[in-house]
Amino acid sequence: MTSARDHDGTAGVRPASTSDLPAVSLALAKAFADDPVKCFLIGKPHVEVDKSLPFFQAFGRMQHAHGHVYLTSGGEAAAVWAPPGHWKVPFAQIVKNTPTFLRLYGLRLVPNLGVLQTMEKHHPTAPHYYLEFIGTDPAHQGKGLGSALIRPMVERADEEGVGMYLESSKESNVAFYSRFGFQVTRTLQHRGKNAPTMWLMWRDPR
Repeated sequence: MTSARDHDGTAGVRPASTSDLPAVSLALAKAFADDPVKCFLIGKPHVEVDKSLPFFQAFGRMQHAHGHVYLTSGGEAAAVWAPPGHWKVPFAQIVKNTPTFLRLYGLRLVPNLGVLQTMEKHHPTAPHYYLEFIGTDPAHQGKGLGSALIRPMVERADEEGVGMYLESSKESNVAFYSRFGFQVTRTLQHRGKNAPTMWLMWRDPR
C-alpha cells in the first residue's frame, strides 16, 4: 500500500538505521493521514498521526531486518521495501503486534485482517521487490523525494533481474509509478460500505 506523489528530482537517500525508525514512521504517518485505504480501515475520513505511528513503527521494524528501509536526508520521506521472498507478513508478527493493531483498529481488526488476506491473495508469486510503503510528509511533497526513494531500487531490481510490485491506494499516483515502468495489472475493489479501490502494479526488470 503506497502513498506518494512527487516530481522527478534528487535527494539524499540512506538506509535507515535503528535510530532512524521513529523518523521513518513519522514521515509515513503524515503521508498516510488521508490515504483512502487507511481511512477505510479505521472508519474515519482522516487518520491521526499519533494513532498510526505505532503501526508504521511495527512494520518498519519487521522489514528493517531485511535491510530495505530508506529515509531521505532530512527525514521528509521514507520507503519500506520487502526483498524477494519476504513480502508476506508472518503470522507470528501479526500475533506479536496485535496489541498495537488493536489500539489503532479496535473491533475493526478482524475484518481488517480480511483486507490483508485479500491483498495477499492477489500478490504475485514471481521473485520481486515489494514496495510496502512509501510516503512524503505533505509539507515536502513535489520536491522529488518519492522519485529519489524509488530510483535506486529500480536500478537494483534491474541489476538482479527481478520484478517489482506495489499497490497504489490512489488512482492519482498511478501515473507517477508508471514513469518508473510499473503497469497496472489489476484493480482491486475491497468489500464494504465506502470501500476503496487499489491499483495493483507490476514492473518487469529491464
